[in-house]
Amino acid sequence: MTTVTVHRRIDLVERSRQLIQDLQDPSGAYPASSDFSAYQGYCWFRDGSFIADGMSAVGAAASASAFFDWCARVLEANRPQICQVVAAARAGRPLPDRAMLPARFHFDGSPGRDDWWDFQLDGYGTWLWAVVEHAERHRLDLARWREAIELTTDYLVSSWDRPCYDWWEEHDDEIHISTLGCVLAGLKAVVARSAVTGERAEQARSAAQAVEDTIWRQGVADGHLVKWIGSQELDGSLSALLAPLAVVDPNSELGLGTVAALEDQLLADGGVYRFRADTFFGGGRWPLLTCFLGLARQAQGDRRGALDCLDWAGGTATPSGDLPEQVDGGLLLDRSWKQPWIDRWGAVATPLLWSHAMYLRLAAALDLVPPTDPTDSAPSSDPTSSRRPVSPDDPASSRHPAPSRRIQSGPVDAATTRSRTGPARTAETEVEA
Repeated sequence: MTTVTVHRRIDLVERSRQLIQDLQDPSGAYPASSDFSAYQGYCWFRDGSFIADGMSAVGAAASASAFFDWCARVLEANRPQICQVVAAARAGRPLPDRAMLPARFHFDGSPGRDDWWDFQLDGYGTWLWAVVEHAERHRLDLARWREAIELTTDYLVSSWDRPCYDWWEEHDDEIHISTLGCVLAGLKAVVARSAVTGERAEQARSAAQAVEDTIWRQGVADGHLVKWIGSQELDGSLSALLAPLAVVDPNSELGLGTVAALEDQLLADGGVYRFRADTFFGGGRWPLLTCFLGLARQAQGDRRGALDCLDWAGGTATPSGDLPEQVDGGLLLDRSWKQPWIDRWGAVATPLLWSHAMYLRLAAALDLVPPTDPTDSAPSSDPTSSRRPVSPDDPASSRHPAPSRRIQSGPVDAATTRSRTGPARTAETEVEA
């Protein structure tokens, strides 16, 4: 792991902010990763919304607004599909999963043509929450995104209680507590800021109460949040419900119990695993999840613990300052799970923009972000820019179906990452900012 100092923190903040802005597509979409084969040419609503929130939190308002504009265009273009989903649900004849909105789109707003674990609700709740937070933070008029907000609200109100894939695109037969947390955060945000009105606001308020009741009645075991309804297990994404989503009071018994359980079961040598049975690239530790834990700790008043999370995440950076999706070391499973994923997709995604965004978001919560240039610009529309849109026919955006990430009793196609940590640096005096 790279030694992280105060100067290194500032460097990583600047590197992360610039990297995200440089890689943002002219359309406003954020690529998940610039060079990972399975992610190239795609933007996820979930990843992108957390990336936009991170950029918004460090003052890159134009970049975040450009992403939310992209979201609005995608949603408005899919109005007929959303209306069909809503109408069918209201008639008591919900459409099959394949008719639901996908989790990711090409930069031009078109859905992917290749196989993917696509039906996920969390990204749509996250976008609602993030756009409202962004408008509040920068005193922007939500009318700019109102039509898309209304469409998304209707979609979530109609379908929030359906099983779907989780953050990790697994277990589509379950109702996941992290997904419910994202939906709850989005619905509560649009109601609280009057982004929806009239009957739609009442429906959103009623749905939000139902989601919250479900989390508290069916999403808790042994004093902590659980991975999905009926499970006893944990998931590293659960700390997001405490912060930044703020749908569970960090200092409540449930908030304290969730952090304690995550630290006991999923925290190892400073980094957070996704879940105990993880097989993806061997089950490494994730910088972005470690930053989510840091945000929860900061919300509980544990600044030292939050700084530890920030510095562990920063210590996974390559010498050039790129943060990976995950790192190995203390892998949960046998290393034999590693090579099949490398054979399929190559080395672990580095840089992962979501990792950089969560580093920014935690640094902002800790007041460690230098002032930004007030002339923050939106993504370039220069036709010579390397951040060009990727069409569905672009070879860089296509792939063969990936190995399943499901846990199976026999051998499966899965793997781990090679370490993406940089060499040790000369120690400098560590000063807690």
